[in-house]
Amino acid sequence: MYLPYIEQYLAETKRVVDGLDRPSIERMIELLKAVRDARGRLFILGVGGGAGHASHAVNDFRKIAGIEAYTPMDNISEFSARVNDDGWEEVMTEWLKGSFLSAQDAVLVFSVGGGNAEKKISINIVSGVKYAKSVGAKVLGIVGRDGGYTKQVADACVVVPTVNADTVTPHTESFQAVIWHLIVSHPLFLKQKGKWESIEQTK
Repeated sequence: MYLPYIEQYLAETKRVVDGLDRPSIERMIELLKAVRDARGRLFILGVGGGAGHASHAVNDFRKIAGIEAYTPMDNISEFSARVNDDGWEEVMTEWLKGSFLSAQDAVLVFSVGGGNAEKKISINIVSGVKYAKSVGAKVLGIVGRDGGYTKQVADACVVVPTVNADTVTPHTESFQAVIWHLIVSHPLFLKQKGKWESIEQTK
């Protein structure tokens, strides 16, 4: 009784893969490599599933790709204090200010919709991205739907194709992980192989 949905979901996943914009992924790799080469930093923003992704991705970008990376999600004490004092809408902006974001740095957004101030969706992401643009930092995104505000202003943005309106969120969040893993493991960006890949090389 579960097989029809399983088959449908996996078929949709194949369609998402086929629809991914390869040049946008390549552009992200180029920009991130330039930031790393200039000793800039990467700040990763996300809420909900994107928040969990942000913490995981910071590890991968630091350890595997050798770029200095941070996310506000890794310090819940500061994050919650800023929400309390600065408000939910400005928490990302104030955190970026406290991190002395500069034109040498980049901000990467994980968001299903990319933020939409008019619809009052992920306004904290919109505010953070606006601040990043104001100081000249590069803005990158892996987002879904139409890409929202992130797509409109990003220097490089991958929009996960919508193949079914009922599964936008799971596909977008799944492919955020697929794409950042692709980026950190790309031969032109990779700095340190993972443990299992290193073990296989020595056999």
